[in-house]
Order: sequence, then C-alpha cells, then structure tokens
Amino acid sequence: MSVSVSESALVEVGRWLAARGYQFVTVTPETHRRVVARAVPATSLRDVFGWSRPFDAALLPVEILAALRRAEAVVERDGLLAATVRFSSLDGGLYVHSAYPTRDEASVFFGPDTYRFAALLSREVGHALRVVDLGCGSGAGGLVLASRVREIVLADINPAATRFARVNAELAGVANRTTVVQGDLFAPVEGPFDLAIANPPYLVDAEQRTYRDGGGDLGMGLAVRIVRESLDRLAPGGRLILYTGAPIAAGEDRVRAAIAPLLDARGARWRYEELDPDVFGEELDTPAYASVDRIAAVGLVASVP
Repeated sequence: MSVSVSESALVEVGRWLAARGYQFVTVTPETHRRVVARAVPATSLRDVFGWSRPFDAALLPVEILAALRRAEAVVERDGLLAATVRFSSLDGGLYVHSAYPTRDEASVFFGPDTYRFAALLSREVGHALRVVDLGCGSGAGGLVLASRVREIVLADINPAATRFARVNAELAGVANRTTVVQGDLFAPVEGPFDLAIANPPYLVDAEQRTYRDGGGDLGMGLAVRIVRESLDRLAPGGRLILYTGAPIAAGEDRVRAAIAPLLDARGARWRYEELDPDVFGEELDTPAYASVDRIAAVGLVASVP
C-alpha cells in the first residue's frame, strides 16, 4: 500500500507524537465543547492534537509544523494556528482523524463509540484470515484486530476516511497487509470474507452528513443494509460483528425488530446485546426523535451457515 506526500507527512507527525509518549482519549462532542469553552490557552501537545485548541507556532518544532503544512493539516485563526486533525489513543496505538468540531460533510469521527466498538471486537474475535471493515472511518476497527487477522480490508465511501485509514495503517505497522478501498459498503471489495465488521453512522442528521447520518427510518438504514449485504458476501461459517445505535420507542428496539427477520430467514446464528442503554441523549430534543425514549448502543454477532 502506497501513501501520498501529504499522508506521509501525517505519518511523520504521528510517529513523532508516539515517540514522545503522547496519549489522548477522545470524548463525546458535548464533553469536548464544555472543555474547550474554558478558553485555556494551548500549552501542550494534547491541547494541539487532542483538544484542537489554537496554538502559537513556537509550541511545535519547525520540522513538525512543516510536516503539518505538507499534509495541509494546519490553518491560521486570529493570529494563531490550529491543527485540522486530531490524534487519539486506542489499545497502545495512535489514530489520526478530523479535528473538533466535526461539522464538515467529509469529517471522520472517532470517539466513545470507537472505544466501545474496539472492546466488542477484542472480546469476540479470536483469529481470522480476512476481515473487511465496512464504513471504516479512521480504520480503527480493522486495525485494532491486526494481531489477530492475516489480511485487513478497510472500505469507506468518504475519501477523507480512506486517507486517514492509510495513514493509520502505516502508524500501526501493518500497511503491507492492509488494503484501503473507496466505495459504498461491499461495492469496491472483491471476494468473500470470513469476518465483516462495521460501526456505521446511526443518527438522523438534519444536514445529512455522511459520517453521522445512517439514513432510513430513525437513522437505521445503513445498519440494516450491512446486515442484509453481509449475509450474501460472507464465506460459509463467516461472521458479522456490527456495532450501532438502536432507537428504543415504546420499549421496542427498532434495530433488532428490523434485522431479526433477515437473520432468521438466512438461518444465521446470532447474538444481540445492549452495550450502553443511553447514548446521544441530546438527540431526543430533535423532531426526528419525538417518539423515541432513548438511543442504545448495541452489538450484533452473527454467523452464516
């Protein structure tokens, strides 16, 4: 797998941060908003590459600032600079993704859902030959399994996501057995897989931003599509691990109700569990969720006959 000049520059920044013991746990947008509202000046690498605070050029070495410029990952704001990327820690590795706030259509999100998704994968996956991470975003899902799988395919429709995924594969040291492809779910992917994983967007977004809006009824469209299409693309005995958000209305889990008939009709063996009973509660203030009691984080593990 080859990387561009700008991607190579991001790899350089990531390796420099790792060598200095940089770590940052990325929080929810609401928590991030509250922290940066304190208007504390940037004095550390965590301020620059974690909290996305504006910083003085003197805070970074000249060569790292030059690398950020080559990556087109720094902008000027009111006489200060700001990185347009963040670096987050996960399982001992660093992952680059979009800076806060993630307002743009092409934003690549990384946060608490990523950590819950990674925990689900670590618990459920022993070893696999070929894994595809559908809607991979930063690529964290597939890459966190690098020590357990032989070949990793990272697929996303968003070119910004595939760019970050290539950088993160380099940072993880597994670029030689990672393929990054751009397209809609399985469309750019060849051959069957013995493991498909996905952490798709699952909200109703008024701006219909790709990284956030799941489409369909109550944002469930992409999750349902992934279940349906995976059943046709998995090798015999292959597994799907899906992490998503499920709207709970009048006590009914709407995602489970939508996917159960698909799985049962195929004779799949499957387990479904609620991983967190209440995420993105602020969304309930929007008209789209007027009939929803809560949004739960859920996990599906299914295998085809």
